[in-house]
Order: sequence, then structure tokens, then C-alpha cells
Amino acid sequence: MRLTAGMALALEGVQALRVGPPLGSALLQALSIGLGLLLLVGLWTPVAGALVAVTALWNVVAFGHLWPWIMVATLGAALALIGPGAWSIDARLFGWKRLEIRNRKTPDSPP
Repeated sequence: MRLTAGMALALEGVQALRVGPPLGSALLQALSIGLGLLLLVGLWTPVAGALVAVTALWNVVAFGHLWPWIMVATLGAALALIGPGAWSIDARLFGWKRLEIRNRKTPDSPP
């Protein structure tokens, strides 16, 4: 998911900057490129994922192209919630978090 969202943001941002957009749009595209690179390497993934969701929804409002940006926004929100995964800089720096769900039933309790 990180690779898909990161590559989509970075490539779309580079492509938009090559066309030569106005200054406000250029800043938004530069932010998209930076967020895409953060997602690609897995650094600050929860923060970057939340910002990706916000900027992708802003792209929907500002520039149109509804469905691709909604897809990127959904991926960003999911990454903000589930985290970077095992192969990321976040996992190397802070350790990989693992959630274990225990069974609430004890062996001597009735079903």
C-alpha cells in the first residue's frame, strides 16, 4: 500500500510540475512529492498517511479527477491507521508494533 500511494503521489506531482502550474499549485504538488517519498521509504508513516489523505481530498476539490484521488486518499487514511509495516524506516527506528488479540475465555469457564 505504501508503494502504491507513494509512487502515485510522487509521479503525479512530478508530472504536474513539468507542465508548469501556478505557484499555489506548485507548492501543493511539491508537498505531494515529499509525502510520496516519505511513504515510499516508510518514514513518519502515520503522519504522512494522514497528510496524504488531506492533500488528495484537496486535489479532488481543487483540480477534479475524482476517482484516482479518492483512491489515494483512502490508501493514505489506511496507512495512517495501520502503520508502516515491517520493511520501513519507522520499523527500524521504533520497532515493529504487533497487535495480539487474546481469547477472553478461560479454560475453566463455560461456553
